[in-house]
Amino acid sequence: MILSVIAIGNSRGIRLPKTILDQYNISDKVEVELSDNAITLHAVRTPRDGWAEQMKLMHERGEDTLALPESIDSTPEQWEW
Repeated sequence: MILSVIAIGNSRGIRLPKTILDQYNISDKVEVELSDNAITLHAVRTPRDGWAEQMKLMHERGEDTLALPESIDSTPEQWEW
């Protein structure tokens, strides 16, 4: 694909088509990687991207049970500091 380089104030840039932005889930930021003769753009991912959907699936499957054994006293009143 060939894109035109356009003037943006004192800088220059490229416009990415909406179909590309949607396909790669790019919203407002990209990570830029520079190499010998290439510029690579990566969509910025949040550290917990997709966790909400996975937790919902776990709940639907009944897999959202307590991970700690019940033998551990988890009442703060019993803790010694």
